[in-house]
Amino acid sequence: MSFILVTGGCGYIGSHTLLEFLKNTNHHFLVIDNLSTGFIQNLEYLQNRFKNRITFFNYSLNNKEKLEQIFHTYNIECVLHFAASLSVEESTKIPLEYYKNNTINTTFLIELCTKYNIKNFIFSSTAAVYGQPEGEFESIDENFSLNPINPYGTSKMMSEFILKDSSKIYNFNYVILRYFNVAGANMDNDFLHSRALGQRSKNAIHLIKIALECAVGKREKMGIYGINYNTKDGTCIRDYIHINDLASAHLSAYQYLLQNKQSNIFNVGYSKGYSVKEVIDKVKEVTKQDFLVEILGNRAGDPAKLIADNRKILQYTNWQPKYNHLEKIIQSAYDFECYLRDVENE
Repeated sequence: MSFILVTGGCGYIGSHTLLEFLKNTNHHFLVIDNLSTGFIQNLEYLQNRFKNRITFFNYSLNNKEKLEQIFHTYNIECVLHFAASLSVEESTKIPLEYYKNNTINTTFLIELCTKYNIKNFIFSSTAAVYGQPEGEFESIDENFSLNPINPYGTSKMMSEFILKDSSKIYNFNYVILRYFNVAGANMDNDFLHSRALGQRSKNAIHLIKIALECAVGKREKMGIYGINYNTKDGTCIRDYIHINDLASAHLSAYQYLLQNKQSNIFNVGYSKGYSVKEVIDKVKEVTKQDFLVEILGNRAGDPAKLIADNRKILQYTNWQPKYNHLEKIIQSAYDFECYLRDVENE
């Protein structure tokens, strides 16, 4: 029996992608997660729906002995690598932790793949590798220069380089997926029977998540970090993608690897941007809730505009996004946030 190994499978993106694979393939899965930012509730949701197809290991990726034991024991066909530290702001304060967790741990994981002859690797990267692109442009394609402006983006860029260089020598294939801003919750949620998957967070850092916590009364207020950017309303512009569409992009990437047996890099977004102010206004409109928004200083490491050019992934894979609408993204996330609030108040 062959397995797909998923690192960070209890996290937000990892768990939704695991759900997508469980629904659309017959594979069994090995999940590695130390639960530092992942949630056991996500794993329980998946195990309840898909019994006996997930084997869980509560390990950190720097536990080399335990990790090698897994590679030695199981016939692994593909690695889906999500486990990472992911806060831009935090990375500017503790850069060494980001290089250790994101780059060094990824290097060891790649080393194990080469040692145990694993031919397929899907890497969770980020639009932060582009930094602040120069010149006039509406969206960013995969050929833009990589020039990250924070340690988070740099740690991911370095991992990309290691993956590319290793694949040339050790004869394996990869897909690098550069995410733009991910939000929303699983569209199959059954809130009535407490079967729900969405964005849980121990310390929310994403705009839509924070705004919705204000809408449900979990926070008293939120801030806008800077109103003097060179954008239409002075606030940062981002490309927001629904979590289900991002998850399905991983399945399409996996199918691409099996069919083409060659490496590639794809942006994953909708090629449409919204400003911070536009997103907050839409959250207030969808939820019919008002809340206090403060204007704060610019945040270290934030580029003014990041919008994906997604033509390449649409051309080379079978990916077909279904939820390309800001209101749908916010509504699904709001439904999940209300569910979390109600569960916590029981």
